[in-house]
Amino acid sequence: MTKPIVAVPADIRTLDGANWHAVQHQYVRAALNAAGVMAFIIPAFEEGYDTDAILDRVDGLLVSGSASNVHPSLYGVESRESDGPFDPARDATAIPLIRRAIDRAIPLLAICRGIQELNVALGGSLASEIHEQEGIWDHRKPADVDRDGMYAIRQSVFVKEGSCIARIIGPGEIQVNSLHRQAIARTAPRLQVEAIAEDGTIEAVSVIDAKAFAVGVQWHPEYWAETDKPSNQIFAAFGDAAREYAAGKMQPAAVHESTL
Repeated sequence: MTKPIVAVPADIRTLDGANWHAVQHQYVRAALNAAGVMAFIIPAFEEGYDTDAILDRVDGLLVSGSASNVHPSLYGVESRESDGPFDPARDATAIPLIRRAIDRAIPLLAICRGIQELNVALGGSLASEIHEQEGIWDHRKPADVDRDGMYAIRQSVFVKEGSCIARIIGPGEIQVNSLHRQAIARTAPRLQVEAIAEDGTIEAVSVIDAKAFAVGVQWHPEYWAETDKPSNQIFAAFGDAAREYAAGKMQPAAVHESTL
């Protein structure tokens, strides 16, 4: 059996005056080396996509983090310039893919911006600039550090007993690398909270009625997926789900005996 293939929706990035469809290397590297799957980068367009045509050809959906934020109009809030930057093409590509992947029982792992897209896709809302709220820590990346320092594992989250993630990495306190300025505000009705930070910020969710692996985390397991045990376990579980889905697609159709 060949490696399963997972779709990774791209961001739009402008370099030298040209628009590029891009995904950070850390996500596709983790997909290959920790999940054991191949990643296909899906270009981001605001219209014209056939979502099912994409999902027909893959065995999972990996929704990555990004520097951009989900546009507030998608969860019923007026946008402010400070809420940006925005990427409407990413929104228009990733959110329909999330909804249809869940409908079709295609394994889904959503990270950072991805968990926020998952929440919005299923009817939830987001809070901006959470560090300005009373009692909420500053979850933003630290200043004046290199990339390893930015993604350093330094924050406690508490995984709920009996949750989907608890079955993968165990319940209780773990250390993660969570860096973000937005977070889930109103949790979508179809999502179960799986893990929270000490300040109450939602750090992981799962889709309650999903028929396949469907998990979102606010932290970044992809960055240390080859060396950090909980990060590796999350990607390994996603890879196993993609392999199971791919194997199911390869089963021959049932043969029905004709009656003459």
